Amino acid sequence: MFNPRHYDQIHRDEGSSVALTVFAIGRYLDAYLEAFLNSSENHFMVSLPVSYYVFTDTPEKVPNIKLAPDRRLTVMKVERHTRWQDISMMRMKAISDLIESDIRLHSTHVFCFDVDQVFTGRFGPEALGDTVALLHAHYYHLPEMLFTYDRNPKSKAFMKTGDFYYHAAVFGGSWKSVKALTEACYKSIMEDKKHNVEALWHDESHLNRYFWLHKPSRVLSPEYCWDTSIGYRTDIRVQRLLWAPKNYYQLRTS
Repeated sequence: MFNPRHYDQIHRDEGSSVALTVFAIGRYLDAYLEAFLNSSENHFMVSLPVSYYVFTDTPEKVPNIKLAPDRRLTVMKVERHTRWQDISMMRMKAISDLIESDIRLHSTHVFCFDVDQVFTGRFGPEALGDTVALLHAHYYHLPEMLFTYDRNPKSKAFMKTGDFYYHAAVFGGSWKSVKALTEACYKSIMEDKKHNVEALWHDESHLNRYFWLHKPSRVLSPEYCWDTSIGYRTDIRVQRLLWAPKNYYQLRTS
């Protein structure tokens, strides 16, 4: 569908560099982080400089990963919230603050990932854009009426209608655009908290609202975050990032 060398060369010529943020809190670090980072070294933006930022409540447990030249890893200590929903939602502020204090000084683009995933194929500069959204693997074939938007009018994430349903496991763009996105989502989350409201799918609901109002410049196919439990699909020829097996009860309980 595209010439990978073309995109590699364009972004090398432009001096593109990418920051990757990932949160590994509690048992998620033990279960997923090492596989995520090792697979990223093999497949994520291998033609460009990459700066990893790992947010965790246990910095001493971050594995020692052998990094390629022009790639570095920084560990950011964060508080562990009691509820996983709060961890999910508060990452928006953490990412925004980090872009302001560090990322904007070193990287042209930012990609934000969930940790419970494994790269299995090229995830290269063809995915870069000003604002990048990902079609959710479980919804891209469904009619809009079945999308799980937040339907509560009291929430800042409320949506009557939309065009696509986006997955919060992967989003990105230029550092300026990701900063604007994360700031807007965090502001909406805090407005909801003031009124004791919580969006249906937490930060993902706010992300969908943001992309409805501010259309992404690049929309990625579900091949960029695929769930093999869906089964075979003729339109998914390549699987570049896969959902890792999950046991939510064990992961989200102490």
